[in-house]
Amino acid sequence: MTTYQVWAPDAVLVEVEVAGVPHPMGRLADRPGWWEGEAPDGDYGFRLDGGPALPDPRSPRQPSGPDGPSRRVDHAAFRWSGTAWRGRSLAGAVLYELHVGTFTPGGTFDAAVERLDHLVDLGVDFVELMPVCPFPGRYGWGYDGVSLWAVHEPYGGPEGLKRFVDAAHRRGLGVVLDVVHNHLGPSGNYLPAFGPYFTDRHHTPWGSAVNLDAPGSDEVRAYLIGSALAWLRDYRIDGLRLDAVHALVDHRALPFLEELAVEVDRLAAAVNRPLFLIAESDLNDPRTTAPREAGGLGLAAQWSDDFHHALHALLTGESQGYYADFAAAPYAAVERTLTGGFFHDGGWSSFRGRRHGRPFRSGCGQRLLGYLQTHDQVGNRATGDRLSAALSPGRLAAGAALVLTSPFTPMLFMGEEWGAGTPWQYFTDHTDPELAEAVRRGRRREFAEHGWRPQDVPDPQAASTVAASTLDWAEPARLPHAELLDWYRRLIRLRRDRPELTDPDLRAVRVAYDERQEWLVVHRGPYRVIVHLGRGEPRAVPLDRPYAGTAALFGDCWPSGDGSVFLAPESTAVVRTG
Repeated sequence: MTTYQVWAPDAVLVEVEVAGVPHPMGRLADRPGWWEGEAPDGDYGFRLDGGPALPDPRSPRQPSGPDGPSRRVDHAAFRWSGTAWRGRSLAGAVLYELHVGTFTPGGTFDAAVERLDHLVDLGVDFVELMPVCPFPGRYGWGYDGVSLWAVHEPYGGPEGLKRFVDAAHRRGLGVVLDVVHNHLGPSGNYLPAFGPYFTDRHHTPWGSAVNLDAPGSDEVRAYLIGSALAWLRDYRIDGLRLDAVHALVDHRALPFLEELAVEVDRLAAAVNRPLFLIAESDLNDPRTTAPREAGGLGLAAQWSDDFHHALHALLTGESQGYYADFAAAPYAAVERTLTGGFFHDGGWSSFRGRRHGRPFRSGCGQRLLGYLQTHDQVGNRATGDRLSAALSPGRLAAGAALVLTSPFTPMLFMGEEWGAGTPWQYFTDHTDPELAEAVRRGRRREFAEHGWRPQDVPDPQAASTVAASTLDWAEPARLPHAELLDWYRRLIRLRRDRPELTDPDLRAVRVAYDERQEWLVVHRGPYRVIVHLGRGEPRAVPLDRPYAGTAALFGDCWPSGDGSVFLAPESTAVVRTG
């Protein structure tokens, strides 16, 4: 017999159903709201007050999808390799974000393993997986997942994820997992039937907020923390990326994120390897990543959309929406983010119509992730067009250099390293016809308001949208993709070999530029990262110290005799000065 437990504080009668047969459960005297019962082992669900069997909120496996029965997993049965991997810290690392379903045509963990050697050759340190919790159908981004302890079966389920992590660790690659605590998907979410997992005290873009501070929130917080620790412990994940933490509304004295960070640190000490948390936050609040002893939440890092927006405006000239403030003076915006971390650090944000943010801690650049592209910034465009669809290889190379020589923790988005010609579009596979149609219409209506014709917006429910978004692995061997890929490899190798290029102290960064001449120079110790974005004539870029050699070059560059360096149009050079 097997012991089953579930938290259902408002239920009068709870049964565990195994193989279609219900078995009674009783309240636990020492754990208010909890029920326990004995039943045979097998696929199971919980029946509340005579209702239908529902999946276990803590289900470790959903073999038939979010709506099906739950299945237990013996995590101790998996045979891990005798790898020398003992983890590594986030500081000084390069991350690579990928979506399992479109990273390869196979769309599984095992298929992704076959491409890990590409990432080793590229030189990255961590693979960041987009969410892998179960969601409806086969295809999706994963941000509408449910069953926060389980793994999407079409990807390979729990065993597939473990094989992927094990294979990555054997190659010296760490694994970061994107997890979503701020909401659950609209389909397959049965948590409200069990208890107050959500509250109407606060509202988010997805509706009622996850209950972090209302009655019953102790158990909800324990549920989320338990899920996070399970990924790190049972699957040997090295770190978690926390989606949209600004939507985790929490007015308790001990914030949920701080409590989570404390528990992760305790687990790290217990397993004797580094574990860390990365936030996605729109708040521009340095307290997110400040140490707890300094009044912060203690997370290791957060995504930096300000740096992305500054680079995007500089390279593309786009000025709509949240790019407006950055596009007004794009060279100055790049300087501001490279030397200050946040662009909006207490000043006016036209997109928000108010002041926003506060100054970042200048000595802690490694606590910001810097990137040129991400799943959000590509996939939330109307047609999912990457920068490679509009920019020349020279401009792509310039963006790569500014990211990979920055004082931040760099992150790449899959396929970026070779300028992938495939878009990355928004796609779903909702099995509920009404929900599928609502998503389709909502997507087209959203972009129609910004001038797009509905017929030009890809159908998120179409298989062709997924196919179009899948990487083409023949591209890296062809020009111009191969040339750009080689550039990324050289930059990452240079970053690893030259400690000045990983120095996180923003106070040591200096930026010079001439907007009219379209050049920019970033000072990194004795190195100068020189970018010429013009399309006309070569430009003479003055150096503050004598030229001593070129460490990396994309395009054409030659020194003059007057302390300047000439750069051809759309060229980038990393030069050493003496």
